[in-house]
Amino acid sequence: MIEYLAYIVLGFTLLRGLIALLNLLFLERLPNSNEIKLPEKYYVSVLIPARNEADNIGHLLSDIEKMGSESICEVIVCDDQSEDSTAEVVAHYCARDTRFRLISSSTLPDGWLGKNHACHTLAMEAKGDFLLFLDADVRIEVGFVESVIAYIQRKQVDLLTLFPTQDMKTWAEKVSVPNMHIILLTLLFLPMVRLSKRVSLSAANGQCMVFRRNSYWKLRPHATYRHSRAEDIEIARYFKRSQYRVACLTGTKSIHCKMYSDWRGALEGFAKNVTYFFGHSNSYFVALLYWVITTLGILPIICTRSSFLLVGYISIIVLTRLFVSLTAQQSPFFNILLMLPQQLMLGAFIFKSWYNKRRRQFLWKGRAI
Repeated sequence: MIEYLAYIVLGFTLLRGLIALLNLLFLERLPNSNEIKLPEKYYVSVLIPARNEADNIGHLLSDIEKMGSESICEVIVCDDQSEDSTAEVVAHYCARDTRFRLISSSTLPDGWLGKNHACHTLAMEAKGDFLLFLDADVRIEVGFVESVIAYIQRKQVDLLTLFPTQDMKTWAEKVSVPNMHIILLTLLFLPMVRLSKRVSLSAANGQCMVFRRNSYWKLRPHATYRHSRAEDIEIARYFKRSQYRVACLTGTKSIHCKMYSDWRGALEGFAKNVTYFFGHSNSYFVALLYWVITTLGILPIICTRSSFLLVGYISIIVLTRLFVSLTAQQSPFFNILLMLPQQLMLGAFIFKSWYNKRRRQFLWKGRAI
C-alpha cells in the first residue's frame, strides 16, 4: 500500500516538474518595444483602481509620466473611498500632466465589491481603444504599453493578462509570494490559455489586465462578476466561455510589483482567493489535497526505504523549483532554500481562507469583501 502511495506521489511530482519545464521552454514574452511597428493608430486608457495606496501610487504615476502621449491618451485613477492621502497624491500628478484624471467611486452599491465597482466605473469613463487596468502597486517601464498592444494585435486576443515580476525584499514576501507562481506554473501549461478553448485552462492576474474596448463592453465583465473575490480568474473564464480569445503571460521584466511587505498583508491577501487557484471559491478539498501531497509526500517515499526513489523525488522537486524560478524571474536559491517555509505558508493561506469562510467574512484593506 505504501509503495502504491509513493508511486502516486512520485508520478504527480514528475508531472508538475514536466509542466514547469515546458513553461520554461515555451515561455512567451512581450515583443521588444524597439522592434514594434504597429500599422495603425491606437489609443490606450490606463485605468487604476486605488484604495489606501498613498505609499505606492506615486511610483506608478511617475513611471507613466515618463512615457510619451502618442499611445496613452489618458490615465484615470479611481479613488475607492481611501482613508489615506491617495487622492492628494494623484491630484499632484493631475496638475502636472493633462492626461491624468482623478475620479472618486460612489457609495458602494449593494452586491458589489469595491475593486470590481471601481474598475467598472473606470471603464465607463475611458475613451481608449484598449483598456489597460493596473493595480496601484505595480511599476512599468518605458515601452511596456507598446509591447502589450503589439502582442494583442499580433496574437489577435481580446484579453491579455500578465503576472508581473514580483519584487521581494522581506522574508514575508520571499516565503509567501512565490506560492502563486509555483502553483500556476506546475499545474498549467500557460500557452494553453491562448491556444485551447477549454474554459478550465484559464489563468489571470488582476494586477494587469488589458481589454479591447469593444470586447469589454460586449461582456461587461466587472459588472457580471461584481461580487467575486477573484474577479480576474472569473473574467478570463467568462471570456473563453463566450468564445473570446485570452492570453496569459509571466516572467515579463517590463512590469513588476511589490505585493506585500508583512505577514499579515500576505495572509489576508492570499486567503481571499487561494482556493480559486484550484478551481473555484469552494475548492478547499482540492487545495488541501494539493498541500498534503506537496508537503507530506516525502513520507511515503521515505517509508519505501528506497534511496533511488528518495533521491529521484528530491531531485525532481529541486529542478521544478529551479524551472519555476527561472520562468517567473525569481531567485532559485531562495525558492529552494525556503521550500518548507513556503509550503507551511501555503497551508496557512488555505486554513485562513477556510476560517474566514466559516465566519463569512473576508477583510481586505479595512473593508469586508
